[in-house]
Amino acid sequence: MLFKGKRRVLVLAPHTDDGEFGCGATIAKLIKEGSDVFYAAFSACEQSVLPEFPKDILVTEVKAATKELGIPPENLFLFDFQVRTFNFHRQCILDRLIELRKQIQPDTVFMPALADLHQDHQTIAQEGLRAFKFCSILSYEMPWNNLNFNTSCFVHLTEEHVATKVAALAQYRSQQHRPYANEEFIRAMARMRGVQINTQYAETFETVRWILS
Repeated sequence: MLFKGKRRVLVLAPHTDDGEFGCGATIAKLIKEGSDVFYAAFSACEQSVLPEFPKDILVTEVKAATKELGIPPENLFLFDFQVRTFNFHRQCILDRLIELRKQIQPDTVFMPALADLHQDHQTIAQEGLRAFKFCSILSYEMPWNNLNFNTSCFVHLTEEHVATKVAALAQYRSQQHRPYANEEFIRAMARMRGVQINTQYAETFETVRWILS
């Protein structure tokens, strides 16, 4: 068991698919073990969608991807902040995070690293820390945005968990042009992190705050 007892877990994704890339296999494991997982995405990145796809394609894709992970539709929250402008809307984002805190009352939050290079990711991490400072917080890994990452927490994973993550990310047809959006990379990362803790597969996290009851 990843946690003792049922947990209420909130995943903060600046953009649709960030949560799946950062902790998709861990989400699958938590759900299998009976935890309630909620997912909040703050932008569907309409301004960045390739011209051959509908502008709202990522809304459709995140619904399919989170369903693949086992997240109920009612546990998915979608906001429409414009990509690369989050830093101009800090207070509004913080207000949405506080609303989520009151509604969900999570005990564990997954979010980007505080040192993530992407400006939107930084905003969600910084405001997420403000909103959820009384929760346990783990930051997920995004190697293309992390110059440094403190691998202070690892989650043991099985083939089933990794396969579920791969299947979820395969729902993002509009993102398949990205060099990290493929099964080979996803499995290589999980295998590499697994080697570090002498298991087949793993995901790693930075421990921002860990609260024991």
